[in-house]
Order: sequence, then C-alpha cells, then structure tokens
Amino acid sequence: MRLGTWNVLHGAATADGPVDLRRFTDAVGGLDVDVLGLQEVDRAQPRSGGTDLTAAAAEAMGAVEHRFAPTLYGVPGSWTAADVPDAPAYGVALLSRYPVDHWRVVPLPRLPRDIPMVLGRPRRLVVVRDEPRTAVAARVVGPHGPVTVVTTHLSFIPGWNLVQLRHLVRALRDEDPLVVTGDLNLGVRRAGLASGLRGLAAGRTFPSDAPRRQIDHMLGRGVVASAPRVHHPPVSDHRALSATVVPAD
Repeated sequence: MRLGTWNVLHGAATADGPVDLRRFTDAVGGLDVDVLGLQEVDRAQPRSGGTDLTAAAAEAMGAVEHRFAPTLYGVPGSWTAADVPDAPAYGVALLSRYPVDHWRVVPLPRLPRDIPMVLGRPRRLVVVRDEPRTAVAARVVGPHGPVTVVTTHLSFIPGWNLVQLRHLVRALRDEDPLVVTGDLNLGVRRAGLASGLRGLAAGRTFPSDAPRRQIDHMLGRGVVASAPRVHHPPVSDHRALSATVVPAD
C-alpha cells in the first residue's frame, strides 16, 4: 500500500498566487499513491474557485473513500472556529483507494492564549494566535491487512506542536499498525522523540523550491516501509512524501 502526505497550500503555487486546479489535480494523480493525507485544504473557498479540493483530489487519484475535516470556517481575514453550515471551510483531508472500515476525527489541544514570537524578514516581534488543529484517521483495509492512517497539520508555535503530537499518539494508542502523516512543523528528531514512532520517509520538504528542512513526515509503528520518495509538485510551498507500507509480521 503506497502512502503519501502533502501540504497543498490550497492548490496555489505561492502563498499569494492563484489556484490552478488542473495543475493541482495533475500533481495529485502524479503522486500515484493509494492513501493520501492533505493539509491546507479548501472547500468552497472563493480563492480556489469554490472547489471542493478534497473531492477533486479524490477523483484525480481514483480514491473510493475520502474525508475532509474542517478546522476553520469563513474566508481568510474573517476566519471563525465555529461550525457554520454551508460556509466555506479550510482543514485537512484523507483519501483512500482502498475501503475504510472506520473513520475518526481527533481534535487537538489549542493554545488558549496569544503568544509573542519573532517572525518575518526583517525579524520583528509579533503577537500570534494559533488556529484550531485536528487530525482525521482511517482504518484502511489494504491488500496485506488493515492499517490505521492519520493525517494532521500541527501548530507552528514551538513546543505546542509537541504537545499536540503527544496528544494525538495517546489518542491512537490502541491503533496498531499505525501511520501518522502530515505537516508537523517539527524536525526529524523532535517528531520521532515526541511521537515514539519511526520515520518512514526522509528528505527535506520545505520550502519546496530550495528545501532546507523536513517538517512533513510519515511516522509509523507496526509497519515496514520501503521505496521512500520526496516529490516536487508544481504547486504548493511544500514537497510531498510517499512510501510503500505493509504491516510488520
């Protein structure tokens, strides 16, 4: 079973650039994976042409099952965490070419206060508030047996992403075999230590044009991985990862 993860930047080539739906769907199909975790996914957003990017990606890769887990509603500049029916939304998604016998959404802890951080070029002190974070998990019935696959997008706030990752792994402690995918905003060493899971694919993923670090991960237990690969799609500021995974004997 080939697994992948990709932060898609809502299908845009750059943060301020337009969404190119054809390039996005071609890139998803080009990954040629059986199960794909996506982060920074739009649904019905004006900036992405009102498209349901999860459904578009599912069609492009031939997925028979998919779920979108919203974290924010509304449009950029007026986001809300409140569930607003039929409103544009933004979040994470999981797609599978294989049947899924159980889905689960795991909300992650949110830092309850604003926090000062030094950001930008030139560097300056700003006060930031993290957005809500969640994970979506599926027990995928693959050709060699079931594997629980999870995708998430953790906080950019140092330390708090470690809290969220530990919370997620604890919430899934009874799931085995397990693969956690996503943009964790953590380096390799911290992601491994915080999760207690083994890295399944290594390679620099961010920023996509000249990657300096790996913040996108595939972490697992109870599985054996082979043929890891870093992909450079023509959209997004992240590269994608993939690997072939089977349950360990």
